[in-house]
Amino acid sequence: MTTSRPRLAIGLPVGESMFRTDEQHKIVDLCRAADDAGIDTIVQSDHVVMGERTDRYPFGTFNFPHGSPWLEPLTLLSVVAGATSRVRLSTGVLIAGLRRAPLLAKMCATLDALSRGRLEIGVGTGWQPEEYETLDLDFDNRAQILDDTIAACRALWAPGGGAAVDLPTIAFEKIWCDPKPVQPNGPAVLFSGPLTRRNLRRITELGDGWIPIMGESTEGVAAGVEKIREAWAAAGRGDAVPRVRHSLPLARGEGRGLDLDRTLAAAAAMAETGVTEVSVPAAAFVRDSAEAAVWIGDLGRRWEKLWS
Repeated sequence: MTTSRPRLAIGLPVGESMFRTDEQHKIVDLCRAADDAGIDTIVQSDHVVMGERTDRYPFGTFNFPHGSPWLEPLTLLSVVAGATSRVRLSTGVLIAGLRRAPLLAKMCATLDALSRGRLEIGVGTGWQPEEYETLDLDFDNRAQILDDTIAACRALWAPGGGAAVDLPTIAFEKIWCDPKPVQPNGPAVLFSGPLTRRNLRRITELGDGWIPIMGESTEGVAAGVEKIREAWAAAGRGDAVPRVRHSLPLARGEGRGLDLDRTLAAAAAMAETGVTEVSVPAAAFVRDSAEAAVWIGDLGRRWEKLWS
C-alpha cells in the first residue's frame, strides 16, 4: 500500500525562543518564507495571560519565564494572511473558551474570508486557572465552556441567519453574524488532548479532527484514529476522513544534535496510522532569527526530496 503524503506544518516560535521581544514582527518574514518554501501550514499557540504558577504545566518544564511575549494567534494570523498567498493558517492550540463565542465566530469568519479560506483552528481547554479567572470564567467548567463555544460558533457560521442556541454557558436566538466564512460551515476545527469519551464526542459532533496530546505514541495515535473512525461511522460520517495533526518526534543524529532528516523520515510511518499532517517546531532546530528564513527554505527542499 502506498503511503499517502501528509501535509507539513511548522510550529511558530513563541516567547523569545527565536525572536527577541523587540523583534517579534520578524515572525511575519518567517511565515512568508514558509509560504515560498511550500510548507503547508503554519501553527501558532496561545496564552492570553500568564499566571505565577507555571510549575503546574502538565507537559514537563515550562521554558518561558514571566515577561515572555505571547502573540495573540488570530491577530498574528490575520497579519500573516496579508503577507502570504497559499500557506494555511492554524492555531495549535487556541484556548477557545477564553473568547466569547459570538466574537470568536466573527474573528474567525473575517480571517477566513480575507485569507480566501485558509483558516483552521486547533482548540483546547488550556491548563492554567489564572487565564480563566482573570476573565471571570470558571476554570472547573472549562470543558463545558469549550463545547458550548464551538457549538455556538458552528451555529453562527452556518448558512442563512437567525441563529439560535440554548446551551449551559451561552444562549441566544435570532442572531445574524456576517460575513460567513469562505469555507462552508466554517473553518475546520481540530480538538486537542487525550481521546477521552468527552473529547471523542466533541470530535464527532462538532469537529473535523484531532490533535493528540504531546508525546503520544504512534500506537496511541493509531488506536485513537481507529476510535474516531468508528465513532464517525456510527454517527453517519463514515465517508469523512478525520484530520489528524501530530508532532514529529525529534530525532538526534550521531553527534547527538537534532537531525532534521531523521525527524522528517518518521512522517511516512505516522501517516500510516492515519495522521494527515505532521508538525515540526521551528525553534527546536534554529534559534538565530537571522537564519530562520534560510532554514525554512532548506526544510521545504528536504521535505520534497523525501517524497520524490
